[in-house]
Amino acid sequence: MNNWFECKVQTQKQLDSGKIQKTVEPYLVDALNFTEAEARIIKEVSSYCNGEMTVKDIKRVKYSELFQTTDANADKWYKVKCNFIIFDEKSQKEKKTSSMMLVQASSVKDALKRFEEGMKGSMMDYEVAMVQETNLLDVFPYEPLVVADEKPEYEQ
Repeated sequence: MNNWFECKVQTQKQLDSGKIQKTVEPYLVDALNFTEAEARIIKEVSSYCNGEMTVKDIKRVKYSELFQTTDANADKWYKVKCNFIIFDEKSQKEKKTSSMMLVQASSVKDALKRFEEGMKGSMMDYEVAMVQETNLLDVFPYEPLVVADEKPEYEQ
């Protein structure tokens, strides 16, 4: 289960005119809690940030699935609201359960295509209720830390 946090980071960017301007940009990071989210976003963003950097805001967001791609043209992130349709035997009615997913794509049409490809193996009926471009610059899924010299307890 992923715990996604949207982090807004203020950095200084140099414009074409040479003027320095402060910008606030949103990123998404998978972390256990707010403290880890702040530490991870500082580590990730500081590697390609010149100058001053401040984490302005962190909020928890719910995404049930992430559809990433290695395609260089897919440089945007799209929020997809999907309604899963379940037939309730007792009431004899259809129930819809909504879920938000994040898709990396180059356009709305591409996002829908990538979403459909990712859902091919699903046994549940669903409908796409919304596809919306986000302003996220990058997404950082959880990667466990591996220490090179440490051996797991079972190998000692």
